[in-house]
Amino acid sequence: MGIVGVPPLHIMAALEKCRATLFDLDETIVRRDMEETILYLPRVYCAILRTVVINSLHLDLQAIIMDVGPGKCDCALHVATILADRLSIPVLTTINRDTTPYGNPLCTADMPLPEKIAQICKSIQSTARHRELPACLPTAAFWGVPPRDFSLLALFPNTTHVYGWTRCMENKTPADLRLESLYNAAVPTVFFAQSFCAKTALAKHLADKHPCALFLDNDISAGSSVRAKIQAFLELSGACHASC
Repeated sequence: MGIVGVPPLHIMAALEKCRATLFDLDETIVRRDMEETILYLPRVYCAILRTVVINSLHLDLQAIIMDVGPGKCDCALHVATILADRLSIPVLTTINRDTTPYGNPLCTADMPLPEKIAQICKSIQSTARHRELPACLPTAAFWGVPPRDFSLLALFPNTTHVYGWTRCMENKTPADLRLESLYNAAVPTVFFAQSFCAKTALAKHLADKHPCALFLDNDISAGSSVRAKIQAFLELSGACHASC
């Protein structure tokens, strides 16, 4: 079963009950040329949703479940429409309006940021409560969505707190705009969104309000320019430890 976004808890519970094997289609699972997607989507389109298309075309799936509500995006609804028309398997749409908070122990834990966000992404496939973890004192913050290219996360110190939609993912409330808009004004923060994603508007708006922020959008992979911007910001703001 392929999932896109964060399906509601009652759907995830049903998938757990039938012991379905889950594939998070937002993640880079199938490594193929992204140009394949121009048969389905415009080239200037969110790299995450283009990744969804690549995975959907090449994985052996029985069905796909996509959150197409405010917890994901309107573009996901359009991709679901296209895939339903092009694929021979059911493409089921749902809207996640769950409000039960699960908390954010991973977002505030002391661990490498790529590992932290990978665990957050994995956590959406289970309805189990999160394991408690001690919170660290933050020296930096990452606000936004999980990037397609996790390598850019390696530039951040282990004491980076996570905000934005990624925090909503761990909390299992992806449509919670209040939580998504939360940030810590006392900590240097990178506000990130995928290029061509509607969340770039909120990222820029919040970055403009933050006293020490870098607004950043990135398409498919993080090039040297993106890495240099992150590294310079973290170093100049004092967010990065000497070992960073």
